[in-house]
Amino acid sequence: MVALLASPVVSSAQHSTTAGDHAASLGPYLPDQQISEYVREVFQDRDGDFWFGTNGDGVCRYDGKSLTYLSVEQGFGGHAVRGIVQDEGGAMWFATNGGVSRYESGVFKNYTVANGLSHNSVWSMMLDKSGTLWVGTHGGVCRFDGKSFIPFPLPKGEVEISTSSFTSRVVFGMFEDRAGNLWFGTHGGGAHKYNGKSFTTYTTKNGLAGNYVRSIYGDSHGRIWIGANGGGVSCYDGTTFRNFTKKDGLNNDRIYEILEDRAGNMWFSTLGSGCCRYDGKTFTAFHEDHNLMINGFPARGHVQEFFEDKDGILWIGCSGGLFYFDGKTFINVTKNGPWPAK
Repeated sequence: MVALLASPVVSSAQHSTTAGDHAASLGPYLPDQQISEYVREVFQDRDGDFWFGTNGDGVCRYDGKSLTYLSVEQGFGGHAVRGIVQDEGGAMWFATNGGVSRYESGVFKNYTVANGLSHNSVWSMMLDKSGTLWVGTHGGVCRFDGKSFIPFPLPKGEVEISTSSFTSRVVFGMFEDRAGNLWFGTHGGGAHKYNGKSFTTYTTKNGLAGNYVRSIYGDSHGRIWIGANGGGVSCYDGTTFRNFTKKDGLNNDRIYEILEDRAGNMWFSTLGSGCCRYDGKTFTAFHEDHNLMINGFPARGHVQEFFEDKDGILWIGCSGGLFYFDGKTFINVTKNGPWPAK
């Protein structure tokens, strides 16, 4: 595994932007051929089946042979999917714009505000080490007690005023670190760490890159990476924050998703400019694809999901559909493939 270096922030002279030049023309963009016009979540279950959460077509399952779409017509809770997990018993859970959906043995069970959710619009989902399910909604965080959802209030603190429709109660990112601390990323209020007894809040006043947190991720070295919408990304070593922005090599400062691959590279997705890879020294940019257009905009501009499957293949879900990485560029996977060779 390649270790990420703790040296000072790399200079702009070390940036590499050649990867985007490898994008091959795949012809005109045909929305009806895509898995969906916008794939927001990718997940592989214990049986090896893939689940693709979309922004308007519910969830799509691929079993290696065919695609099956499940949406409100089949009993699914909503049209948009923002989180997917599988519990210890094998049941699939989905965060949707219509609440939380549980799927097992071909049957959906849906949970809404009537079952304790703070809001029916759910933006994030996490299973902690004990198997407890946590969800971040438009109205705050909730945990599942086995029957219903129970609100879990976060500190209010000082919040930046937002011009969007979101409030500081929205939690887009959640993570449990090695020590068992729970992290929650808020819209305008920074990140909160809960040690089981009390909260510690991190904002720009403490060195955080931005207070509009979209993702929280822990790497193999025990460091916490926090992506901010408009502030770039922070790397927290337990004591101090080290921040990266566009000046250091990010495609832009609107970070949405973070992932460390098996080789130890860090991946950062952006809203508007594709994604990039950081090997500890150099950033490599993978830009939006102007050969594939959706609603007049290039595909892969908005990337909201990274997933590395059991075979080590890296997937992204984004505007424009579903893509996987072949080592040089991202390949568009439509309803007719091509699917990566195992």
